[in-house]
Amino acid sequence: MRIALVTDYYLPTLGGVQTVIKAHREALTAAGHEVWVFAPLAEPSKDAGIIRLPSARGFAPDGYPFTWPMKAAADVLRAELLRLDIDVMHVHTEMFAALAGLRTAAELGIPVVQTMHGRIDVYTHSVLPLPALTAPLLAWMHRRGLGGHEPFSGPRRPYTRTRSARQMWRLMRSHANRADQVIVPSAHFARKLADHGVTTPITVLSNGLEESVLDTIGEPEVRSRIPGELLRVAWCGRVSPEKRPEVFLDAVTRVPGIAVDMYGDGVSRRIVQRRARALPDGRLRVHGSVPQAEVLAGMRDAHVLVSTSWDFDNQPMVLLEAIASGLPVIVADPDLAEALPPGGHLVTSAPDAEGLAAALIRLRDYPALVRTMSAAVTAHRPRIAQNTHLDALIAVYQRALAARPDLRRR
Repeated sequence: MRIALVTDYYLPTLGGVQTVIKAHREALTAAGHEVWVFAPLAEPSKDAGIIRLPSARGFAPDGYPFTWPMKAAADVLRAELLRLDIDVMHVHTEMFAALAGLRTAAELGIPVVQTMHGRIDVYTHSVLPLPALTAPLLAWMHRRGLGGHEPFSGPRRPYTRTRSARQMWRLMRSHANRADQVIVPSAHFARKLADHGVTTPITVLSNGLEESVLDTIGEPEVRSRIPGELLRVAWCGRVSPEKRPEVFLDAVTRVPGIAVDMYGDGVSRRIVQRRARALPDGRLRVHGSVPQAEVLAGMRDAHVLVSTSWDFDNQPMVLLEAIASGLPVIVADPDLAEALPPGGHLVTSAPDAEGLAAALIRLRDYPALVRTMSAAVTAHRPRIAQNTHLDALIAVYQRALAARPDLRRR
């Protein structure tokens, strides 16, 4: 097949979506398919398989290039999709690169698979300035680009109590329902989407790590911790309110006897750096945005990874990287335990700093637990390779092609 991967975020910026697309591209290419990535780029790429979409000057929300204007992006897509004779389009986001992709795919008769990676309602509330004003503006722009939104439906939940949250759920529902097939990496998010009116066929398909990342990590050894040794803790992700780095810092201040490394960048980085300076020397190191290889090296040296995200993430790639590294995990959100092996993780008693601190203290005070958890994680490693999910991914593409015989490229 000749496959177009369309996204609003791609390398070299860091994030789970970028990592997933890289993994898909590598696995599909190794299987003999031809794959191109269409994205706005932070810097030019020499890779002929990455096609740059136009982006706004001087506007990069949360540090990511922003596809704009949409019409120019659609023009680039139209010309390239025809030139490359694309069979199927796989869209990974819901913003303006994605909208341009949906528009041109419909125009050219190309089936679309949409992966729903995350909760836009939480992201916009946490990242956009003045979300009560800017979220409705974003919803209006998306509605215009899509050609209309479906009405809000589904149960009223605490996460849909505000008008702007309901607008974002309308956006997600309407966007997903324009695709021919939808992929969701987790069952918990798939249930939410179905509850709120997504009628496009949904396949729950775990993300996976590409062979090059697994090779970089190497075969992990079951790690152990010597009594009296500092508990080495890693935190990796976008340093942004929806990831709750400040809750993590609140927990860290309550737990002596640990050494912490934070990897990532985002709108909250200055706050994190300021608070890090107030901690005892050596307690916390903030590394910022670094190459993936450096993050993986940090995981190899840690005793535990902490995820402070709560009621936001779908299936963070960092959890799969932890599994590949044989690294035990603490999660604040019980939904995320779905991606982790039994015995290889702890779910905090509460998602707040007190609950996180209690989990860290448990690992600090019982060094043998690190080895037990690491053994469970290491045994699970073969299941998270992207090539173990490749047949299922290709099957979704084939269903998109087969289910729409009316779609014929023009």
